[in-house]
Amino acid sequence: MTSQPERFVHVIQGEYAVSGKEADVLTTVLGSCVAVCLLDPVRKLGGMNHFLLPTASSSDGKTSRFGVHAMEELINELLKRGAERSRLRAKVFGGASMVGNLRDIGAENAAFARRFLKDEGIPCLAESLGGRSARRIRFWPVSGRVRQMTVETLDVRDLMPSPVAPGNDHAETSITLF
Repeated sequence: MTSQPERFVHVIQGEYAVSGKEADVLTTVLGSCVAVCLLDPVRKLGGMNHFLLPTASSSDGKTSRFGVHAMEELINELLKRGAERSRLRAKVFGGASMVGNLRDIGAENAAFARRFLKDEGIPCLAESLGGRSARRIRFWPVSGRVRQMTVETLDVRDLMPSPVAPGNDHAETSITLF
């Protein structure tokens, strides 16, 4: 039996994606932003969002660039596709402190994600938040497996959401979370 080739679905800032397809891999690149991966393990359905700030000011409007809206949109899409709220499980990534001497948006995003999940009663099975390194995340929504690659030396050209090419001159650390 031949397995299907993986299909990468890139989730950029302010977006989310949901899939129940075995071949789909949801990917994103994070600095101070946060991505929440949600999974219904019984339904074998999962999704990922990517938000920039925890909340919007009154003039920013309702947009998924902000954590509260990104979380609501992701949960609602999962529920529309057959997930059950009581079975949702989370894995959370990002929230790095990328620029010194400025407001630590990464820490604010991380605190928001933790608080939101706790308030909604969604267990967080794994997290990798904070630090000073950018992260490339790959999430297999059917199994819930996540692979994180940290970029130790930051070069913006290396942060484009694409597979890591052999021979890149930056140091990466890869962690797979089940």
